[in-house]
Amino acid sequence: MHSEPSNTPITHDRSMLCTLIVEKSQNPPIPHFAKKGLRTYCAIAFSVFVGLWGPNTFAQSETLADRVIEHRLDNGLTLLMVERHQAPIVSINLTFRVGSVNEHVGITGVAHLYEHMAFKGSKTLGTSDYETERVLLDKLDQLDQEILRERKNATPDNEKLKTMQQQFTELETKANALAVQNEFGLLYDSHGAIGLNASTSSELTRYIVSLPANRLPMWAAVESDRMRNPVLREFYKEKGVVLEERRLRTDNSPSGRMFEAFTSTAFWAHPYHNPVIGWPTDIANLTVSETQAFFKDHYGPNNAVLAIVGDIHPPDVIALIEATFGPIPSQPPPPPLVTVEPPQNGERRVNVQYNAEPFVLIGFHKPGVGHSDDDVFDVIDSILSSGRTSRMHKQIVQKKQLAIRVGSFTGFPGNRFPNLFVISAVPRAPHTTAELEEAVYEELDKLKTDPIESRELEKVINNLDAYLVRSLQSNSGLASQLTYFEAIAGDWNYLIEIRDRMAKITQEDIQRAANKYLVKKNRVVATLIKKTKKGSAQ
Repeated sequence: MHSEPSNTPITHDRSMLCTLIVEKSQNPPIPHFAKKGLRTYCAIAFSVFVGLWGPNTFAQSETLADRVIEHRLDNGLTLLMVERHQAPIVSINLTFRVGSVNEHVGITGVAHLYEHMAFKGSKTLGTSDYETERVLLDKLDQLDQEILRERKNATPDNEKLKTMQQQFTELETKANALAVQNEFGLLYDSHGAIGLNASTSSELTRYIVSLPANRLPMWAAVESDRMRNPVLREFYKEKGVVLEERRLRTDNSPSGRMFEAFTSTAFWAHPYHNPVIGWPTDIANLTVSETQAFFKDHYGPNNAVLAIVGDIHPPDVIALIEATFGPIPSQPPPPPLVTVEPPQNGERRVNVQYNAEPFVLIGFHKPGVGHSDDDVFDVIDSILSSGRTSRMHKQIVQKKQLAIRVGSFTGFPGNRFPNLFVISAVPRAPHTTAELEEAVYEELDKLKTDPIESRELEKVINNLDAYLVRSLQSNSGLASQLTYFEAIAGDWNYLIEIRDRMAKITQEDIQRAANKYLVKKNRVVATLIKKTKKGSAQ
């Protein structure tokens, strides 16, 4: 027997958004509950029995597959729901199948920039006078394009540019004065929401929040309005924010510089080489029209997956989502990604000089999600670097004492397409990155010939089970897993099948994959070389 949902009845008045905005100052804030950590779950999940959900909630024979309710709107939006009535709370994850792989040279960073812009509101939220603001924003956009054209002239007219820039500053000041700062976030805060956040990756853009269950109608009204009526207000100001973010996280960060150089060296053709945050000149020159066109191509309901997990009654939720998101028209399918990375036929190396301690990244090309060898690399990853009893930690960190730390991860920079298995390592002085590399290759070679002990394979599955107990026991974790696999693999049921597939992986599978992929000609190496005070490299 299912317990009755404790939230108040859901209504479907299409005018509720304006009503809720009026009410936001009248409703007292609802106490926050404990904030859960946010994470992108990348590779592993399994069919979970009811012990994860809590006692006396469901029949003991029910699995995750029995609990997920799926509904598809006529406009293509996929809705996934799981009832959990332990507390009057819901966690929501709205994921779009769009990221830096959907960009091209000239507009890199546009997906990440739009994530920023989405929090600026809509025609209803974030403005004190949208009709006046709209006129100013249109004039700004036209003037911005005129300035860009003039700058691209062989002999730009500097006086003309100066005049246009002054006009631009005046218009921008007037437009920004009509923006209501953080009205979007304040509305959520006033209704007891926590964890309001978003993220952009190479393949996905995700919007998340947890809130009291009886505030779900407010969320649906606000988010459907944001999907239907986005406004790129404070666009030029936000480009400056993103450029500063890039300077902080990439240009002035040793790890940021390393990963950018590593990725662009590994992928010559496939758009995985695009940095998620974008190249500086592309960010600086992005226009409103380009961003609007990108939004139209990729942010339609037919390119989105919505998961709602918590204290819900699914028939009411379906009616609510149909009423709020259903009227949003479907868009033509986004342009397909047809570029395939050619096989690598020789080791690639790149050095990055920076005033920081050396470290090394070693990557090997491998298949993406859905390929049987992708599962094999999940097992290899666990054997090599999961915990203090893993092979690389015992041999390289503890026994040989060559490294401060050494680890691995799979599915970089994304999982949907063929990607990289990566090993990262930091040498322990006075040892060098070259010594560390050789030690890593010794451990990889052992995978090709030496027996894999049964206890190592058992440990992989035990670690997997423990990981999933942790990740799926929270509403937000389960919502993230469901949307991730639906968006990346094309079916959330993929997460149910992974554990069984990994449990069937044998020593022969590991040796075959190691001999096929963990070879020199398939290898990419990036090394951070520390600069001396005089500017030379050590």
